[in-house]
Parts: sequence; C-alpha cells; structure tokens
Amino acid sequence: MTLLAPTLEMFFTDRLMTQRRASSHTIAGYRDTMRLLLCFASEQTGTQPSKLDVADLDVRLISAFLDHLEQERGNSATTRNVRLAAIRSLFRYAAFKHPEHAAVIERVLALPAKRFDRALVTFLTQEEVKALLAAPDRSTWTGRRDHALLLTAIQTGLRVSELTGLRCQDIRNGAEVAYLHCVGKNRKERTVPLTPQTIKTLTVWLKERQGMPEDPLFPTVRGGRLSRDAVEWLVNKHARTAAERCPTLRSKKITAHVLRHTTAMTLLQSDISTTVIALWLGHEQESTTRGYLHGDLRLKQRAIDRTRPPDTRPGRYRATDSLIAFLDSL
Repeated sequence: MTLLAPTLEMFFTDRLMTQRRASSHTIAGYRDTMRLLLCFASEQTGTQPSKLDVADLDVRLISAFLDHLEQERGNSATTRNVRLAAIRSLFRYAAFKHPEHAAVIERVLALPAKRFDRALVTFLTQEEVKALLAAPDRSTWTGRRDHALLLTAIQTGLRVSELTGLRCQDIRNGAEVAYLHCVGKNRKERTVPLTPQTIKTLTVWLKERQGMPEDPLFPTVRGGRLSRDAVEWLVNKHARTAAERCPTLRSKKITAHVLRHTTAMTLLQSDISTTVIALWLGHEQESTTRGYLHGDLRLKQRAIDRTRPPDTRPGRYRATDSLIAFLDSL
C-alpha cells in the first residue's frame, strides 16, 4: 500500500471526524468527491485506486478530472468548485504528512476556482405560495405531512438538512412566543419564531404524528428520516400540481432551496433589515444575505420612487433649414 491510501484514510478519520468533527453531510460530500477522483485517476493511469500514489494526482490529472466533471458528467461550475474545495482540503492535509511531495501539492493547491455567472434569486410570490400549499392532498397522511413540511419550510427558511433533521421536541410552544429549534451549518444552534398559522398546523400534525421526542418531525411512511432527495421529490411533485392552478409556476424551477429564498424575500419586502434576515437564515456573513437585494425589482422601484428625478425635458430634432425641413416632412 502506497502513500495515498493511508493518507486518505487518516484525512477522513483524523482530520474530518476527529479534529474538525465534520457533519455527516460534509463527510458524504468529501467521500463522493474522492470516489469520483480515484475512479477517474485509475482509468487514466491504469492503476488500482488502492495503489495510487500522491504523485499520481498531479495538477494535470486534477485539471482533467475537473474538465471531466463539467464536460462528461454535466456538472455546473458551482459543483466543480465544490469538488475542487474538497480536493484542496485533502492536499493541505497531505502537505503536513508528506513534505517530499510539496512541489506536486503546491501546484494542485494553486488551481483556481472557476468563475461563473450568478443568476438572479428565484422565489415564489404570495399567489404561488398559496397554490403550492394547496397542492398536497390533505385527505391522506402523506398529504398532511407534506403540507406541514412545506408550510414550515416557507415560513422558517430552513435548509433541507435542517428541515429533515427536525425532531418532535424541536417545536416549542412557549408562554410568550412559539418557536422552532434547529442545528444548522457548523453546528450552530438557532431558534426561529413561528406564526400562529404554522404553530397551529404543527400542533395538529404532532397529535397525528404521535412520535417520541427524539423521532423525526416529518418521517417517511415507515417512520424513518426523510432524505434530501425525498424532500426535493415531494417539492417538485407538488409544484407541478400547483402549476395547474397557478401558471406562473411553470416558468420557474422549484426546489427546496427556492422555498428558503422565498422566506428571505418575504422578510426583505416587509422592510426587515438584512442583519435580522442573516440571523433568521443562519448565514455566516451578512454579505450572503445582500444577494437577495438583487432579486426583487419592486424593491428597486420603491427606492427610485423615493428619489427626485432630474428636471429635464426630452430633446426634439428641429431642422435649421427650410429645405431640409420640407424633405423631413415628406
């Protein structure tokens, strides 16, 4: 066994799991990246993954792998950059363990992230929200679960991982305010207040759910925790149903993260400061929240309506010669 295999194993067990205490989502993302990279390197070099050396993963191979992700697997530039970030993390760890490969590692770490166009934020209008919430068939158990899940997602703006990680005990109906407790990125705990409509829906759902405090709030039909793919599937399913009564939804790609965008835009349109919205959504930096300012033209229209336009008149061409004026009038 050469250098790469034990280094990779220590990277996961020592660096990610022990030192950084990375979440299961982070470990899964890094695992998938390394699996794709090792399989690609094995095909390119003809060497089994367990026999690859650090020197085999040079800058030429890593660059070819990143091109392979975009051109053959159809990944976006964002996904490409996420994969590159995971590779960089591995190579930074390898730099301390194997200084003899410093030249190879330094060249890989110098690979730049790919720049890409940033699209405007997609979010739902109030009419679209009503249509989406009305889409689940509430005469069924899954329909009532999906309605409660969609309402919670739209009102709280939770990430998918936070939504699927909710437990029955995370809904708190305090004396002064009802709120939801969740654990977000980097193990940061936060609370989000719930509206009377949301807490009423969740209270009814909890009675029907009849779960233990540690059980998932929104379970599968077998009582387990919903996966990310399951949430995306049910959001897409109900969005298609809602599009039948709200045609504007047909032009939008509705994902679970769009519901989070909808929460942010609803707060922003209610004149809530970006500082409060950042705390609400669990953003690490307020600059992330400012991206929503570009999403709604009405916010910009309200801003221009408060300004005083320049006092000027539109210009009009007037001929200075009578003969030219005659020709222009023909």
